[in-house]
Amino acid sequence: MTIKAKIMDELSIKRAITRISNEIIERNKGIEDIILVGIKTRGIPLANRISEKIKEIEGEKPQVYTLDIQFYRDDLVKLDSNPYVSKEINYDIDDKIVVLVDDVIYTGRTVRAALDALMDIGRPRKVQLAVLVDRGHRELPIRPDFVGKNVPTSSNEIVSVKLSEIDDCDEVIILER
Repeated sequence: MTIKAKIMDELSIKRAITRISNEIIERNKGIEDIILVGIKTRGIPLANRISEKIKEIEGEKPQVYTLDIQFYRDDLVKLDSNPYVSKEINYDIDDKIVVLVDDVIYTGRTVRAALDALMDIGRPRKVQLAVLVDRGHRELPIRPDFVGKNVPTSSNEIVSVKLSEIDDCDEVIILER
């Protein structure tokens, strides 16, 4: 794979986090009853960054939880005919506004799996979706509420998000297969 373009650097990622954080506050008229749930892997540091930015703006920060949707994927049976599903989730989402956070939305299947996992945990008042990059190509009728950057891509391109907490740098690049 070759690098086709760098579409976000550290500064543009910071700006996107600030914009998403402000939009979450505005849309929900504050942060009461809001919890952020980062989808493993890169949704987790993004959720933490959004929480910190909201604290800068509002003076308090929403709780951040993690969600591993690995066992909720619709292709799991292809990987194992008798998959083991772990449900070690111990946070209360009942009557809360849950903001799911992920790095990239593509087909919508990851978000569908996250919604299934959330519904197994409890009954939130509302679920919203925040993503750093929306690259299009949806296969399911799922649309993010908060988007850092819309990037039209072709199906032979890969959007790679790198975050310093995991990858030692902040950038978003498009790779060509």
